[in-house]
Amino acid sequence: MKENKTLLKKVKSRMFGREANWYAYIFLLPWIIGIAFFVIRPLALAIYYSFCEVNITARGIVCEWIGFDNFQEIWVKDINFIEQELSFLIQVILQVPIIVIFALLAALLLNTNLKGKGIFRTIFFLPVIVVSGPIINELQGQGATSVASSDQMIVTQVISSFLPEWLVEPISGLFSQLILILWYSGIQIIMFLAILQKIDLNMIEAAKIDGATGWEIFWKITLPAIRSIILLNAVYTLVYLANSGTNGVINLISAAMLKATRGYGYASSMAWMHSLIVLVLLGLIFLMLKGKADAFLKKQKKIAKENKRRERQRRRWEADAKKRADA
Repeated sequence: MKENKTLLKKVKSRMFGREANWYAYIFLLPWIIGIAFFVIRPLALAIYYSFCEVNITARGIVCEWIGFDNFQEIWVKDINFIEQELSFLIQVILQVPIIVIFALLAALLLNTNLKGKGIFRTIFFLPVIVVSGPIINELQGQGATSVASSDQMIVTQVISSFLPEWLVEPISGLFSQLILILWYSGIQIIMFLAILQKIDLNMIEAAKIDGATGWEIFWKITLPAIRSIILLNAVYTLVYLANSGTNGVINLISAAMLKATRGYGYASSMAWMHSLIVLVLLGLIFLMLKGKADAFLKKQKKIAKENKRRERQRRRWEADAKKRADA
């Protein structure tokens, strides 16, 4: 027994002692170096470039500090940036809900006892592997990602008959890119499938025994269980659309970076402005989709806090009574 205890102490000292700290730092060192050189350093340079006029010469990169001139030019003189950002906002408002809802419906269907569902899962996920940067540009050039123009004209005529003009173009553009939008839902379907398979089937069986319909089961059991994944998928979809090669803002930033009159400084300013807009949208999505705190858990925490307060007060009284007795 004594030998086992001494061995256990040695193991604990190695796992939680100073030696373990050194081992942890050694294993973390490659990650820390990678973050420092490939993430923190480029971000710091991008911030610095956004306040400068950057010129690439034979001697290297020459930066001239100009303050907020780049940002002022973006919002005052550059009409293309504002137009592309407004187009991106409309795209996000229309496409993010469609992609998330379609992924949820597809995951619900694939989670049933469907024959050959492995094949269907592969079909839904295949565009994620195939549709990458150069390939998606080639497919777009050939018109494979859009609906036929004749069908688009019919949809546009129908929509324009009962919707205002400022909504007709975004919705018709959404319909024209419907194939591409559905291609973006592969990752979301996989994440929804993962959480749906973790839902306790006993709860669903108990609800069916009590007479609950499928619609009630979805709203009362399934939807609350997957609320966190809905938020995660919405965030992933927004970030994907914001950095996609089909986003006009990204193409505008790339074009500005290669121009001699603007260059890296102006492109960095545009990139940071676009990033701030995306962060604001992420905050709005979080506020809309974050789960409400459970009332029972809140009550439990309140009771536990009150019990701790009473315990501290009781100990204080006992200590005061002991002092008086000793005096």
